[in-house]
Amino acid sequence: MSEISTAHPAPARMSRLFANADFWRLWYAGLVVFVVRWLETLAVAVFVYRATGSPFLVAMMTMLRLLPMGLFGALLGAVAERIERRTAQIGVIALMGCTSAALATLAYGGHLSVWQLALASFINGLGWATDNPVRRVMIGEVVGSHRMGVAMSIDVGTNNASRMLGPTVGGILFATVGVGGAFALSVLLYATSLFAVIGLRYRNSQGQRDGGSVLMRIRDGVELVRHDRRLIGTLTITVVYNVFGWPFTSMVPVIAQDRLHLTPEWIGIMASMDGVGAFIGATVIALFVGPRFYARTYLAGVTSYMIMLTVFALVSQPITAGAALVLTGIGGAAFSIMQATQVYLAAPPEMRSRVLGVLSVCIGIGPIGFVHLGLLADAIGAPWATATMGLEGLLALALTFRWWRVILSREAPA
Repeated sequence: MSEISTAHPAPARMSRLFANADFWRLWYAGLVVFVVRWLETLAVAVFVYRATGSPFLVAMMTMLRLLPMGLFGALLGAVAERIERRTAQIGVIALMGCTSAALATLAYGGHLSVWQLALASFINGLGWATDNPVRRVMIGEVVGSHRMGVAMSIDVGTNNASRMLGPTVGGILFATVGVGGAFALSVLLYATSLFAVIGLRYRNSQGQRDGGSVLMRIRDGVELVRHDRRLIGTLTITVVYNVFGWPFTSMVPVIAQDRLHLTPEWIGIMASMDGVGAFIGATVIALFVGPRFYARTYLAGVTSYMIMLTVFALVSQPITAGAALVLTGIGGAAFSIMQATQVYLAAPPEMRSRVLGVLSVCIGIGPIGFVHLGLLADAIGAPWATATMGLEGLLALALTFRWWRVILSREAPA
């Protein structure tokens, strides 16, 4: 990781970020996307479960937001190098805002159905799939590689902490004004995000300088990953997390309603608890974790996440369940921050968009886990299915040790 500098302490690196207007515009755009994602995920989950009574269909709604990463992540990473990223970000936000506006209109007209929510989830998933190769590459370029770890701590941490706000607001809106209110708020938030991105001074011109077809770019990105053991190790852990860990979030509303017997407002509060943990974790990482400990933090985050989601699934007291979700949030923040940072720093500058596109594909493998969890939940119930996934995740980490151990032996020097 030759680009990492340890000469600048975290407070100094953070002070420079505070003066970077483009970073904060990109940060806010990402924050809105994550707040809306959690707000809508909660509202959609409650709506679908009440309409169908099927945990499997609830899991499928979340899965559809993730599916475009697996299908188009590498393609979007290659295309991102051929276009002006600010323009692409504006288009993505406009697309997602129009989708939420259509859902709000259908809901207020009394015509909203499950298949429309499924289609909208997939469309918004396309927008989410561009986040790594477009917005986060822009963040790296406007702050510089030596501040990337701190920038990702702030970006990922606050975005994950949006789970404190999104689900709570989604639950309250669902209980008071219905699902249409959740989508109407999404439209308003997207409008503010669009305003922020339009004000970006950042422009990239790499797409005009570089040649090669999109397919060649995809091939080059995959080949780079195949021959870099650090990237293989990092992406192996990414796959384990997204297949066995991440899908459990779709079962939180189901477990909160059926096992913990909570109302929609309290379901939203329960679902926000891992956001509390994410905020705590991100703050600690930004202030105290330097490059020397990036890989260890990454692995510890995934391991603790698997353990605590299992605990959440098996306890029957809301306070204990909430505490377990706080701890999953801390682990999830460690994973998310270090995932993007490790991949960005390991890839050559000219290859970052396409390698982050490959990362999106690895994240997009998650639908396998959602299908697995959904079928298990229909067969043995959401709590036992979720606990099973956590234990399977720990087993998968143990079985893939040979591929990810290299990242622990190649930490950045002090």
